[in-house]
Amino acid sequence: MSQRVVLASSNKGKVKEFSELLADQSILVVPQSDFGIPDADETGLSFVENAILKARNAAAHTGLPAIADDSGLEVDYLNGAPGIYSARYAGEHGGSDANNRKLLEALDGVDEAQRTARFQCLLVFLRHADDPTPLICQGTWEGRILNAPQGEAGFGYDPLFYVPGEGCSAAELAAERKNSMSHRGQALQCLLAKLRQVG
Repeated sequence: MSQRVVLASSNKGKVKEFSELLADQSILVVPQSDFGIPDADETGLSFVENAILKARNAAAHTGLPAIADDSGLEVDYLNGAPGIYSARYAGEHGGSDANNRKLLEALDGVDEAQRTARFQCLLVFLRHADDPTPLICQGTWEGRILNAPQGEAGFGYDPLFYVPGEGCSAAELAAERKNSMSHRGQALQCLLAKLRQVG
């Protein structure tokens, strides 16, 4: 029987990605939107703080174990921005298109060599809302920022994120390939290994 775990996200792209990544495990991912849970206030100053805040919020509202990630894009030329503000880079409800436009404007005229960037994912698993020792995993995916969007798949900054080893953007990768390489995929593999250890 599958263990139900609440995913502390209502982002459809993330929910789909986590469901695909956990399909082979005996874990049934239920998005927090199914419970009508209000989003946690992301008041942390780091990815890990925000992930823990989100997981505790979801676990407290549902009584279920919770998985939360806080992910973002760090651009070297911008001193790590947009970082923890990646989802709301262009404003609270800017959306992916507005975020991507703002990023392209910030890097307008910047040399290819200076457009290095990486996606970071901090993933947290809480057994219950008061869990004092959350499992914490990190995944990092190196690349650089393109001059214009490429590809229709993925979400967020994927169309602007060039993956050197693949010769294309993250939005041009097949879902299975992306999941095997991405920051979220790496963090999740780490988490699955830790869950097997604590069993």
